[in-house]
Amino acid sequence: MTTAQEIQTLTHFIGGHLVEGKSGRYGSVFNPTTGDVIAKVPLATIAETREAIEQAQAAFPKWRDTSVAKRAEIVLKFRNLITENMEELLQIICTESGKTLEDAKGEITRGLESVDLAIGAPHLMKGEYSVNVGGQINAYSAKYPLGVVAAISPFNFPIMVPLAQTSMAIAVGNAVVLKASERVPMTALFVSELWKKAGLPDGIWTVINGDKDAVNELLENPTVQAISFVGSTPVAKYIYETGSKYGKRVTALGGGKNNMVVMPDADLEQVANAFIGAAYGAASQRCMAISTIMPVGKETADRLVAILKKKITNLKVGPYTDPDADFGPVISQQSKEAILAAIERGETEGASVICDGRELDIVKESKGFYVGPTLLDHVKPGMEIYEQEVFGPARNVVRVDSLEEAISLINKHELGNGVTIFTNDGLAARQFTTEIDVGMVGVNVPIPIPVGYHNFAGFKGSRFGEGHMFGPDQARFFTKTKTISERWMAGNASTASTFAFPSNND
Repeated sequence: MTTAQEIQTLTHFIGGHLVEGKSGRYGSVFNPTTGDVIAKVPLATIAETREAIEQAQAAFPKWRDTSVAKRAEIVLKFRNLITENMEELLQIICTESGKTLEDAKGEITRGLESVDLAIGAPHLMKGEYSVNVGGQINAYSAKYPLGVVAAISPFNFPIMVPLAQTSMAIAVGNAVVLKASERVPMTALFVSELWKKAGLPDGIWTVINGDKDAVNELLENPTVQAISFVGSTPVAKYIYETGSKYGKRVTALGGGKNNMVVMPDADLEQVANAFIGAAYGAASQRCMAISTIMPVGKETADRLVAILKKKITNLKVGPYTDPDADFGPVISQQSKEAILAAIERGETEGASVICDGRELDIVKESKGFYVGPTLLDHVKPGMEIYEQEVFGPARNVVRVDSLEEAISLINKHELGNGVTIFTNDGLAARQFTTEIDVGMVGVNVPIPIPVGYHNFAGFKGSRFGEGHMFGPDQARFFTKTKTISERWMAGNASTASTFAFPSNND
């Protein structure tokens, strides 16, 4: 790791080697905790990106022909190397993202779930076989890797999301090109070294750092067969539309405006504790963070807001080196300014600021990108802070009179990533889970992120394309299925021409 005074010049990882950038263009990598620039990341040209794709394509055939058991063995070695290098990996993640150590550990743990599933690729690659479907013909299906596939990952999960996007893709036989977020590129480069130590052939794992030039080349290059993207909704839509235009398989996950519905029978102390962790953890920079809490009924709302105010006031914001910090800074100065502006607009539009995180003591002591926990009450549909995803610790209270009203409001919103209900009423929970139009649903679970062996994706504007992140759908997304019909003729068999379409009656 570098100190604040040492500015490291980073590289790409192409063909199994660290490769210096040639464009002469660089982006700044900040330590959000201090506000200091800690590295320069090269921004690849179209030509550099194309070269990386070509090297991946050259490496692909040999990896495709490697037995799936051998591929799984290398993935297992990679998993073990992550756990062996956990402490160094934690320092890198915390330094370039600003996460607390506890949050970073949780991210790595969840990322390993995707690796664990990929180790089981031999099972997930199994096809189907039918004997004598007609005329002594046997039919079977077999899964084959696509070739070169690309992953474009976000800043908020430097390791969990890339592992979810790429582990299965590699295990089923593809060559992967990762375009990591230019805000957190050091984690991806460190992971590159672990793949190499695990024995992954050169060219099967590539990291190309860059901006829109690199992204557009991945979207347009005919060698790239599939794109996995996680990020904001506007960019997800662009990735999906552009990649699909060029004939690629695309799954693009966007943002979320996630709601927690609170029924009058819920334990409000438990609700408040669940909300605070789900709403403010990682400085609210999670696509599954709870954005809005919806208490049902005025009495429920008044009691809950009073409890939340007391608990939120006691939250501590600080650097990851502080073991008592509940969460750290946001990723950049631009993000900080956007969050502060969203709070200001919410107040202007009539919301009440119950807890105000715009003035923190740590802001006076540090150049870091800190915003304190903020809660706005009496937020209503139509307000910008309700409609738009705020990627930072500014959360909302939207008061509703009934469960039906809550369901209606959530279903009308353009985003549908995650949602949860807190209740002890099984009938209310069943109505909620049945009628809600959201991809991931929790019942008394504050952040309903599926475990790594279940599929992850939202509905509506939170997902474009039919693929999922996490889960067995990854094996389907990164493979193509051939169906083969075969018959072995005896030497004395009839060879007469048949003009009717073959059927199972033959």
